[in-house]
Amino acid sequence: MAPQHVYLWKMKEPFDITIADKTYSVFPEEDNMYTIFKEGEEYVKIQWDKDSVCWLKLDPLTELPLFEEDQEVNQVGLQIQKFEGFGSN
Repeated sequence: MAPQHVYLWKMKEPFDITIADKTYSVFPEEDNMYTIFKEGEEYVKIQWDKDSVCWLKLDPLTELPLFEEDQEVNQVGLQIQKFEGFGSN
């Protein structure tokens, strides 16, 4: 019998960031996805796109990327990069 591979994803702890006096709670998920709460309310789900080196807002129903510029998502994403230490060249 061929060996079975089990892939474990180590759950990362949520953390808070502050931008312009607003608090965002960041909940890391799999595949560079993050659920963002703004001022205590669920706000948006975003994903780091390694290919285009940018942050994508995800559709709330389908979780498919929305390829539109969103300055607030970019600001949140930059703070996530600083906190987690990735994505900068």
